[in-house]
Amino acid sequence: MGRLEGKVALITGGASGIGLSTAKLMAKEGAKVVIGDFNEEGAKQAANEIIADGGEASGIFLDASVQESIKDAIDYTVNKYNSLTILYNNVGLTNLQKDLDVVNIDLDEWDRLMNVNLKSVVVGSRYAIPHMKDAGGGSIINTASMAAFASDSIRSAYGASKAAVVHLTKYIATQYGKDNIRCNGVAPGLILTPAAKNNLSEDLQAEFEKHNALPYHGEPDDIGHAVVFLASDESKFMTGQTLQIEGGHYLANPTTPFFNELAKKNK
Repeated sequence: MGRLEGKVALITGGASGIGLSTAKLMAKEGAKVVIGDFNEEGAKQAANEIIADGGEASGIFLDASVQESIKDAIDYTVNKYNSLTILYNNVGLTNLQKDLDVVNIDLDEWDRLMNVNLKSVVVGSRYAIPHMKDAGGGSIINTASMAAFASDSIRSAYGASKAAVVHLTKYIATQYGKDNIRCNGVAPGLILTPAAKNNLSEDLQAEFEKHNALPYHGEPDDIGHAVVFLASDESKFMTGQTLQIEGGHYLANPTTPFFNELAKKNK
């Protein structure tokens, strides 16, 4: 307890899933937390849950596709808590119907995903960094994805935007390290958020699990704990890195499950 005592955090996309888990974990560790989300009611409800649990939090509207909305969220945080030392750029979009292969992708969707998934990280960091300088330092954490490291038959814009987030993280770390501002990322694999459970059939979840090195899927807290670590002084000598948190899903040769099954049959 108290690993984030005295720190002030803004979490974008914090009303559900990984963002909500992270907000609650940060508050338990002593941070004052502002939850920004397009779902303003959900953000306020999340903040009320944290307050009921003894933490300090606020929920506000944030549209990550609009530069002024991001600036307003940062200004609100600083005005409310007199500081900003943690920024968790967590908002991200994907669209399986329009974000296709490069021949068939909807180019308007390409622009939309680049704006939300990538530009929002630039904008959030742009407005947060001066306040972090005033505070004597800070930690920026960006949500990337394993789609940044492994390609797919669709989701071209999503993967490209998240790969750019990984490299942008290094640039921010390089440019502002001397100001005692660190920047790191997390790249989740399949995490069983409520949205994932609702949208993925049990058969598909089982297919994903077959390729994990570990015998289970990730939960939102698995990412939340990593973000808390990156926000805390425990990671004070770590910057420019993106943690791949994916249960070993991408470790092995893709034929490994096949040969494991073959070996069982031949016993």
